[in-house]
Amino acid sequence: MNSKRPVNLDLGKFHFPLPALLSIVHRISGIILFVGVAFMLYGLDVSLSGEEGFSRMNDLLDSFLAKLITWGILSALLYHLVAGIKHLLLDMGIGEELESGRLAAKAALVVSIILIVLAGVWVW
Repeated sequence: MNSKRPVNLDLGKFHFPLPALLSIVHRISGIILFVGVAFMLYGLDVSLSGEEGFSRMNDLLDSFLAKLITWGILSALLYHLVAGIKHLLLDMGIGEELESGRLAAKAALVVSIILIVLAGVWVW
């Protein structure tokens, strides 16, 4: 038995840099978008089923929970878009250095927060 292997790795003790955290959240936002498509397709199906379905979906979208889900999906979409653009710039060799990578991560975070707040104002 190899005694040098860690027995219990506590991920809470690790300190990830901001670009790494944003990359992880970018992947999580992609998963949220994937799941959110099911909600959007359901709403589209109900609204296209007829006049009664359209009215039912219109009433449903006025509820707090539906607005929260809509805002969550929009937030994931906007964050994923901004972080995706940052990743595309990295793929082109822009912002690969340590300091510029940190600056790009901070800029992506600020732009994402602004867009998410604006989306929240639009939804509510």
